[in-house]
Amino acid sequence: YSKIDGMLFLISEAVRGDGAKLRTKKGEKFMHKYDEREELASRDIVARAIDAEMKITGDEYVGLDCRAMNHEKFLEHFPNIYKKCKDEGIDPFTQLIPVVPACHYLMGGIEVDRDGQSSIRNLFGVGECTNSGLHGANRLASNSLLEGLVFGHNAAMKTVKLLNENNFNFDDLKAVPEWNEEGMKIMDEMVIVSYLRKQLQEMMSDLVGIVRSNRRLNMALQKHQEIAAAVDEIYHYSILSPQLSELRNLTTVAHLIITQSMEMTQNKGAFYNKDLV
Repeated sequence: YSKIDGMLFLISEAVRGDGAKLRTKKGEKFMHKYDEREELASRDIVARAIDAEMKITGDEYVGLDCRAMNHEKFLEHFPNIYKKCKDEGIDPFTQLIPVVPACHYLMGGIEVDRDGQSSIRNLFGVGECTNSGLHGANRLASNSLLEGLVFGHNAAMKTVKLLNENNFNFDDLKAVPEWNEEGMKIMDEMVIVSYLRKQLQEMMSDLVGIVRSNRRLNMALQKHQEIAAAVDEIYHYSILSPQLSELRNLTTVAHLIITQSMEMTQNKGAFYNKDLV
């Protein structure tokens, strides 16, 4: 991902495949230190290499060097990337594009069968949110697209069959109480929600990112407890809003990621803890 003015947009891995090189902020090569294939190494190795260099230098990003690439070919293959860079004041043919690796925190988690049926009856999952067993540390874009098409079709066909059978049981819904807003109030300062969300996001990126460690995970758990307590207090005394609901969900997911990372005993798939090497 390219990081410009705090906003992120996707720089396709195909750019590296076509010849772009990774550089430090100072313009120095570094991929040769991590793999003999350099920029053509698998995505998990490249992501960890970028992460390592950022931690060593303290820089917020590394650079993607496209200056030696064929300009006509670049414009033909990556017109949107070129336009976005130019819109942000960066010329890929004369300057490094600032990039950071993306964290696939939930690259497969929901157990599904071949129809996309999850463990919750009539709730289906398709694509990168699922644990279909088709990917490891290096999910390829073409494979995930094919997975979405196949499992999406299977889930649709299964849904049509269930609808035709009309065998839905809504009795469970009767146990859900009516929403009661008595004693609650509308939040008059959404900046609190924004502040807590930013704290949560920065904590997860800095302490629980691509390469993890036991020390940072313990720090993350302590910090998470503070954020979760603040979110919980706001949730119980405020009328629910989309922003507050999303923050609460993010807090829950963050807790699951941290605690499950601490329980891992081996590096597997996209998970990597340097203390387990």
